Amino acid sequence: MAPMDIEEIIENFEFLDDWDDRYKYLIELGAILETMPADEKIADNKVQGCVSQVWLTSAAVDNQPDPILHFKGASDAHIVSGLVAIALAIFSDRRASAILETDEKAIFDRINLSEHITPQRSNGLKSLVQRIKQHAHAALEQ
Repeated sequence: MAPMDIEEIIENFEFLDDWDDRYKYLIELGAILETMPADEKIADNKVQGCVSQVWLTSAAVDNQPDPILHFKGASDAHIVSGLVAIALAIFSDRRASAILETDEKAIFDRINLSEHITPQRSNGLKSLVQRIKQHAHAALEQ
């Protein structure tokens, strides 16, 4: 399944007043992530810096000098899976240059994400974003 549109996610967050409901929504987002096959959950795809296990893969959708990258992500934790879903909604299926130019912090601030997740999850999310941007940078260098 393709990731949800980030604007739709933001609207849904704004609709939910209570952070308990927002956590439930995060879990729902994680549950609809594109399935990552077990053979892709390997050390090379593991995101370092996350307390929970998180894996990320990318593939170029086209052969352009500035390719569109499709990401798959997974986690062994429900809320973290939701954070992965948000990151993929921001970055997946976009040109590598657009990924590098994206200000994810501004998006996270729109849903007050950094204020409501633990420092460990926040650090893990930063590690995931760094890894996504590393994939984008590498795709531009090829």
